[in-house]
Amino acid sequence: MKQHGFFDENDRLKELSALGDPLEKLNKYIKWDNFRGILNKTLKKEAQGPGGRPPFDYVMMFKILILQKLYNVSDDQAEYQIKDRLSFQRFLGLALCDTVPDAKTIWHFREELVKANILDTIFYRFVRQLEEQEIISYSGSIVDATFVDAPRQRNSKAENQKIKEGKVPEEWEGKKKKHKKSQKDIDARWATKNKERHYGYKDHIKIDAESKLITKFSTTSAAVHDSQELSKLVDEKDNILYADSAYVGGEIQKCIPRKAKNRIHEKGYRNRPLTKTQKANNTRKSKIRARVEHVFATMTNTMRGIVVRSIGMARAHANIALMNLTYNFWRYIFLMRGKRAYA
Repeated sequence: MKQHGFFDENDRLKELSALGDPLEKLNKYIKWDNFRGILNKTLKKEAQGPGGRPPFDYVMMFKILILQKLYNVSDDQAEYQIKDRLSFQRFLGLALCDTVPDAKTIWHFREELVKANILDTIFYRFVRQLEEQEIISYSGSIVDATFVDAPRQRNSKAENQKIKEGKVPEEWEGKKKKHKKSQKDIDARWATKNKERHYGYKDHIKIDAESKLITKFSTTSAAVHDSQELSKLVDEKDNILYADSAYVGGEIQKCIPRKAKNRIHEKGYRNRPLTKTQKANNTRKSKIRARVEHVFATMTNTMRGIVVRSIGMARAHANIALMNLTYNFWRYIFLMRGKRAYA
């Protein structure tokens, strides 16, 4: 076996760079220190006295959460992969001799962000940066939603009925049952689409048609219809609005700003099918509307799945915010590398 050399680590990192380490590109284009202020302001605590281990750098911990969403790894796997992979260590600014946060520390940091409810603020702060750079044009906007699968619960029919009614089953109440209750998700719901059953939540998004960057999002249970969240997604910045035929009806029209052109697909009915002209119009609209499917495809393939490993709406929303933000980071570096926006 070859003897270990002093420069072996640097040589290996150079090889990773030559192969195109994507995390190097993230560090090159994302100004991580822009998030330091809000993280420090929200999370920094007064010292309780001398002694104790100093906290890990908040920006580094935030980058770990981005790594988790980019590679779809759990807290335990994140700890292992950071210790195992030089590319992860370089991305986080860690040397081989540095202490790596354990799984519990990563979980606790994310919980602090959930309690502080600042991930939305971070997401929209980055969107504003993109607007200031004129990367987001709002010349056209597309809305759609996707299922976000959550860990499936093993409940009885009676328990599920109580949950649907917005109640907590009596069997989960009381001090002796608090641990069982903490492992039960009373916010996630079942839904069926194209004969496929989904359990969990929905990520409702609006993207900029030109750049394919997410500009707004909202989170609901999987049972909420796509159209019900439209009012939370559209605003006066939108000039042209694209959507599929799920977004139809009189109430939908009321949500659309007056200046915005309606390019929502027309819907056919059993006793009133679409005309040839309507079908042709839908086909033309689809050439733009289909761009939102590229976003979900990136999340499914590049980011290895649209899922959450958490329990409850608050944590699900935080994880979805991180997922959408990570997608925007990934899309941003693609655009910054000089490739065409319409890729």
